[in-house]
Amino acid sequence: MHHRTIHRRWRLKAAVTGVLAGAALLCAGSVPALSGTAVAADTAAEEEEFRRGPDPTLAAIQAQEGPFDYATTTVSDRPTFDGGTIYYPTDTSQGTFGAIAISPGYTSTQSAVAWYGRTLASHGFVVFTIDTESRYDQPNSRAEQLLDALDYLTDTSTVRSRIDPDHLAVAGHSMGGGAALRAAQLRPEIQAVVPLTPYHTTKTWSSVTSPTLIFGSENDTVTRVGQHAEPFYTSLGTQERAYLELNNGTHTTPVSFNSTIAQYTVAWLKLYVDNDTRYEQFLCPAPSAGGTIQEYRSTNCAA
Repeated sequence: MHHRTIHRRWRLKAAVTGVLAGAALLCAGSVPALSGTAVAADTAAEEEEFRRGPDPTLAAIQAQEGPFDYATTTVSDRPTFDGGTIYYPTDTSQGTFGAIAISPGYTSTQSAVAWYGRTLASHGFVVFTIDTESRYDQPNSRAEQLLDALDYLTDTSTVRSRIDPDHLAVAGHSMGGGAALRAAQLRPEIQAVVPLTPYHTTKTWSSVTSPTLIFGSENDTVTRVGQHAEPFYTSLGTQERAYLELNNGTHTTPVSFNSTIAQYTVAWLKLYVDNDTRYEQFLCPAPSAGGTIQEYRSTNCAA
């Protein structure tokens, strides 16, 4: 039996940055050289510092609400997007939290993605479900609005002191899912991307290097997986990517609570936004098809 583990771009980048910084200081005669062990220890400590909440269980991450109490605040129309609702943990004892901006799909409002706000906030994230300038906005416009929403969250919002601006993600349904991919393309430092039955006329996303989990639905007749979710997944430039196709799912399955979507979204965001290795167990080894899962592909679990 092979042991499987997650490849983590953020860990590699942190280690390389630490080594280069140490080498530069060594050349300047400032400090002794950093060993690989020291760099790994520093990186592990950084991961440990951003753990939020109790040790996870499968039942907990499949539930509609997690261990954190949360509150909401309404955001009125902004110059570049049409406001929305911020869901945020009320606990201030554990430090700051990662944040996620989420876009609804074509002709939809934030109500279509409201359950993500409730569920993800209850697992220790600040979540902004936005209304777009027009319900008919195309994915690239929605992408700009997602990025503006992240900036509003971290720079202006009443909950900005609760957010770590280095731990950010984007998600969305349908055209909002295509928008999430475009947002990550425009801002590569985004930590994670979760497109749900996504739509976009662009089919190749090799410039997206953020860890990306794409959901498709077996019976989606609006954004058929063979024309959207699957080619999006195979074209991604990130090593940390996964594709989950919902058995008997439709295009609108993601607009109401779904325990499978909740489980994998929470695990993905916890691992890649919070750097919380306790959630590796829910992603690797990759699940087999059956039950609620029609198909699962992943490149982030290595033998």
